[in-house]
Amino acid sequence: MARIAVVLATYNGARYLPQMLDSLVSQERRADIVFVVDDGSTDSTPSILREYASKLPIRLEILPQNTGHRAAFSKALEIARNDLSPDDLIALADQDDIWLPQKLAILEQGINDAALVLGDAEVIDGEGKILYPSWRNVAHIAKSEPIKTRIAGTNNVTGCLSLFRASLLEKALPIPEAVGVHDAWIGILAAKNGGITAIDTPVIQYRLHDSNAVGLGNRYTFDETCRRQTAWAALVCEKASQLGLTPDEERFAQALHRYWKKRAKFPILPCSLAFLARNRAFLFPQRDGRLKKVLFSMLGGPAVHLLFGKDK
Repeated sequence: MARIAVVLATYNGARYLPQMLDSLVSQERRADIVFVVDDGSTDSTPSILREYASKLPIRLEILPQNTGHRAAFSKALEIARNDLSPDDLIALADQDDIWLPQKLAILEQGINDAALVLGDAEVIDGEGKILYPSWRNVAHIAKSEPIKTRIAGTNNVTGCLSLFRASLLEKALPIPEAVGVHDAWIGILAAKNGGITAIDTPVIQYRLHDSNAVGLGNRYTFDETCRRQTAWAALVCEKASQLGLTPDEERFAQALHRYWKKRAKFPILPCSLAFLARNRAFLFPQRDGRLKKVLFSMLGGPAVHLLFGKDK
């Protein structure tokens, strides 16, 4: 029988961590092992984790200094890979959420032959009050995404809602620095290596508060968005063989990389209109306002600053 491993990266999470760990203890289908990397916390997080070692099968590594969200999760997954077999299953965890008691049981049953299964979540605030019954609905997240949409940077995989096969780690690790959040990297690999299935059942209470590493809305300036999108497209082009992209998908990634490199430099990009219009369904998966988005995407960084007063 496949084991289920929970992988958690913590950083100064003392406020909510006990609630999260209590929800792991309360799982109907208990985790077989919990890998935790503490990313140089300066609060009582390490002490809390040690206290719960008597209730959960925790393997804890404490880093001497903060390395950042992506690097800490990558480190935790590296440690897990050394202990797991390809048929084992991995559930990613965030330090501030609350898992519903049926989470692991529901996802284990729902994964079937897929590489990754994705549940939904109730959205709560910092005090635990339910704000929205469905994270997928409030964040406008689709249940499935074409590969080209993933190449374009749209991702429907929220790590804390997913369960995936440990076999993906051979391709996923180490998580490249150009990856903004690990969810997108794991998502595109899962989509190309066994597929993703989504279920409607909420499996956690997803907490929104001021310190979320990932939350609602785009917090990036136009220039930062250009930099991040250029880096992502370059990474996809570089890793095309590892990702298993078809020639058509690779050509799309290359065209997208050229587009993002140009977009930040030139006031307008009339030559991009054909590319944007032809691929509008992948670039702008939400139908509302798609034409306006295509036209807006012909504008580069300087024009956006001039017209809208955005700060660099």
